[in-house]
Amino acid sequence: MTRDTDHSAAPSADTTRTFPLDPAQHRALADARRAASDELGAVAHLIAAHTLDAYASGSAEASASNLCDVATGYFMKGDHDIAASWYQLVLTLDPNVAIACQNLAAIHAGAGRTAKADTYRERAYRIQRVFVEQAPGQARRVLVLCAARASGNVPFEALLPGAINCRIKYAIDYAAGAEDTQLPPFDLVFNAIGEPDVAAPLAGRLARFMSHLATYDKRPLLNPPAAIERTARDRIPQLLGDLHDVQVAQCIRIDSAPSSPAALAGLLHDSGLALPLLVRPAATHGGEGLVHCESVTALETRLRESQGPQYLTAFRDYRSADGYYRKYRMIFVDREPFPYHLAISPHWMVHYFSAEMEGHAWKLDEERRFLQDPATALGERALQAIIAIGRRLDLDYGGIDFTVLPDGQVFVFEANATMLAHYERSSGTMAHKNPFVQHIVDAFERLMQRRTAA
Repeated sequence: MTRDTDHSAAPSADTTRTFPLDPAQHRALADARRAASDELGAVAHLIAAHTLDAYASGSAEASASNLCDVATGYFMKGDHDIAASWYQLVLTLDPNVAIACQNLAAIHAGAGRTAKADTYRERAYRIQRVFVEQAPGQARRVLVLCAARASGNVPFEALLPGAINCRIKYAIDYAAGAEDTQLPPFDLVFNAIGEPDVAAPLAGRLARFMSHLATYDKRPLLNPPAAIERTARDRIPQLLGDLHDVQVAQCIRIDSAPSSPAALAGLLHDSGLALPLLVRPAATHGGEGLVHCESVTALETRLRESQGPQYLTAFRDYRSADGYYRKYRMIFVDREPFPYHLAISPHWMVHYFSAEMEGHAWKLDEERRFLQDPATALGERALQAIIAIGRRLDLDYGGIDFTVLPDGQVFVFEANATMLAHYERSSGTMAHKNPFVQHIVDAFERLMQRRTAA
């Protein structure tokens, strides 16, 4: 585990303390929680009392690890306010507990407290770059390359179930090159930095790691950086545009707003773009920051007010004959397509959570038909195009969001490695998706078995 023991330069823990530092007060709180039939809370305060006693006595065995487990238990339950209070107590006793900082970052980010989240995230990865998740019965050790400074990692939790995979998360954007030689043993590398805009600034660092891997460790690598690089939004039209029965909207990236209206007009002309256009910040997904610009004035205003690189994409009204917009998602595992979901919405910006799928039985029925028989739902022409796209992407794990045009061609929205696939609540209205998620997870497991055997 890579750690920095000297953390004097890190930001201090929050000054707000919910829980006391007096062991006697925690014992009193334990009695109160037990009287209120909160046995978990009672145990938590008794652990706190025992931990504080050990620190007060100067015991060589004093450790905040059990208290951190208490905090993480609440965090996993979703009781984030209580978890944050326990994590603060942990950091008061030991400011070098990286997981406490990491989870506090997640709590603050979820609550919209971006500055605090950034502070704790920076602190966590300055302390520690390698996080090993072990459990009994694990058959494989997977080194997961992650970017800690920005979102853009492949959502790998479902793909790498902890019961059979020891996940070794490596925040490589914070790690020095020498740390590549100090990693715990691993059987396989999964490059989870799936967003090309996040990976691009790390290209040199990733290249050094790949060189070390090829020379010394010689372990299999899934989703090499070169394959990720080709999936940038502005490169997809060239990558996929010549495939039979595939259409991709023209897209360009601009790093700063054009200096004048004339410069903007020239840029659009030279790029073959015409209004209306979709404008979105680089390294974003899920419609974050996405704007539909119908006029030059709106486009100029958007670009002038935006910060950082932007993508400009030709807009196409792709609604079906019934007036609804459909967005399909297929996941590729070792270049083979698996159906994941279908979202149907009255609005052109389709997301599963905003399409109100759960409130319309006919939408769920149509999704089930797609999941059960993609060839019939999409048509053989479209399915063959999807298969060709998977081969051209050449990703070990990736996916595509698309629709099917009236003539049976595939219109691509995006295709990359960051596509989400996760299980739904077994008792919820979306539980019908879980067997198909399992197909994806099983295929990824077979892929890992093949690569490690080879």
